[in-house]
Amino acid sequence: MCHSLCNHLPWGHSLHSPALEARFWKDPGSTAVYIRCKIFADKLTSCSIDVNTPKDAAISEMAYGLSDELFSRLVVLRRWFHQHPELAFEEADTAQRIIRELERLKIDYDYAGIGHAVIGHVAGLDSTRPVIGLRAEMDALPGDETTGVAYASVNPGKMHACGHGAHMAMLIGAAELLCNDSPPGPVRLIFQPAEERGGGARTAIADGALQNVAAIFAGHVTHDYHTGQIMVRDGVVTAQSDRFSIRIRGRGGHGARPHEAVDAVVISGFLIIALQTLVSRETNPFHPTVVTIGKIHAGSAPNVIAEEAILEGSIRTSNPDVRQHILRGIERMISAAAELHNAKITVEFGAGYPPVINDPAGAAIAREAASRIVGADNVVGSEHPSMGSEDFSFFLEHVPGAFVRFGAREERWAPVPLHSPAFDIDEKALAVGARFYDQVVRTAHGRIGAEFDGV
Repeated sequence: MCHSLCNHLPWGHSLHSPALEARFWKDPGSTAVYIRCKIFADKLTSCSIDVNTPKDAAISEMAYGLSDELFSRLVVLRRWFHQHPELAFEEADTAQRIIRELERLKIDYDYAGIGHAVIGHVAGLDSTRPVIGLRAEMDALPGDETTGVAYASVNPGKMHACGHGAHMAMLIGAAELLCNDSPPGPVRLIFQPAEERGGGARTAIADGALQNVAAIFAGHVTHDYHTGQIMVRDGVVTAQSDRFSIRIRGRGGHGARPHEAVDAVVISGFLIIALQTLVSRETNPFHPTVVTIGKIHAGSAPNVIAEEAILEGSIRTSNPDVRQHILRGIERMISAAAELHNAKITVEFGAGYPPVINDPAGAAIAREAASRIVGADNVVGSEHPSMGSEDFSFFLEHVPGAFVRFGAREERWAPVPLHSPAFDIDEKALAVGARFYDQVVRTAHGRIGAEFDGV
């Protein structure tokens, strides 16, 4: 049967020489069927069928010390997460899949229900020691996937465009490593809801995720670095995020008689340009800052002067004094624009996520752990913080720790940005992340007394 299938495969395939291993796979719906054929000197030497076991991904020499069995399991798991994305505070099936994995590993856990964190507890050799926390995110993003992979999202309008499925698989892989070789002390496995929207880290903290935690670590996949590289940075890693909504109230009128009206669209254009000078002319260029108008709503017809317009935007800052200057500057400019154009303009601000700031001791531990996994030459820094935001910052407001980035791009790939509908990862990064989390726990426990006194 296998031989017949291999001779008449209608699916995509790949061939590698000289010792040829042809790997064919198909994913009808949510069930993956993998057919693996080994060929040597143009002759079929073996053929096997596996269901939900992507042996094609298990390349031991590239799996950074992970066994083929565990690596294959993580690939299956990550593909399942990728295929079944759920939005913020709706992570019901995702949480249940995580729980099944924890139960398989006989790890105790807490879960208060949909919209809450799944929190696993690994006792370690000495349960009286302080706890080391590890965190992954469960939620996906709205959007339609365009990757074309067989394990693409089956939930319309939802996809894991930020790689959170990989983060969950990495953490479960680390959990298995920690169960197979107990760490010196306890470990808290935190699978939080709603990182993308709603600050689910605060929910996880309220669920008890940080109880007795001395230090916490997390990471994020990215195409900014190649697979096998880990970025570790001291200090600010991601920016503070804030949102704002500006409402402009003019006076509507006929498009042919603008002198009888106060045009909210013209005022919008004025403000869109003026607000950019807060960055280009009022902010020290050594403090990265971004002001973006991302949404505009105004007007009802081509021949009607709009009476009202709404501008919605975001602010990213890396310095608290600059943040306050930008907020005050927006208020100052809308007040001046209202006076200038004889309109009424109001603004509402919404605080987003604080900046992620790596504790120096936490960053040192992360750097040492990363060096042990990928080698010192593959532990890279970053000259500037990312202007993206990340709610891991809420954890770091309570305990020290570090946030790293995992390279997840093969060298031959063109980089695809996070949140793109085409985003996917090189799955060998799963092994890097799992090994890193396992090692950072052991390194942190070895330094708790010296680095985290008083925590």
